[in-house]
Amino acid sequence: MPSKPIPGSTGEVLTCLPSPYLPHRATGLLYLPRFLAKCRYVKQHGTLPASYAKNYKRGLDRFLCLHLGIDPAAVEKIVHESASDAETEARLQELFPADVRTTRWNRELVQKGLTASGQEFLKEALTAMGCADRAGEIRTVPDLIDFDEGRIE
Repeated sequence: MPSKPIPGSTGEVLTCLPSPYLPHRATGLLYLPRFLAKCRYVKQHGTLPASYAKNYKRGLDRFLCLHLGIDPAAVEKIVHESASDAETEARLQELFPADVRTTRWNRELVQKGLTASGQEFLKEALTAMGCADRAGEIRTVPDLIDFDEGRIE
């Protein structure tokens, strides 16, 4: 039977965040709904748990924003200041470039972690989670996120 993460090995786990593989309805960008959900969580709760705060507006959040040519803090500000999801979406459309290059970003995201150094990072993370046996199956950073949050059994 394949191993599962040791409870608490990565810190608190938020199962309320969407999968990194979920596309944004308006743009098709993978991961964007997750970043927006993290911004909403901070708006509602004041902060993210430490296990998420360390990469908030960094890591994949920042990679997505670098792809779009925007500052992650600008996205956070829009989410925090908007009174509704519709307002958030309208303001994001004004912030984003006309061509968000969806296909390029989505291809890049689903390949995060496939380099030799990325595979070493994933192996170390899985080992720390008590799941070194899953290294051949959990092959990308988005897979690791889904595995940690229980979307991959």
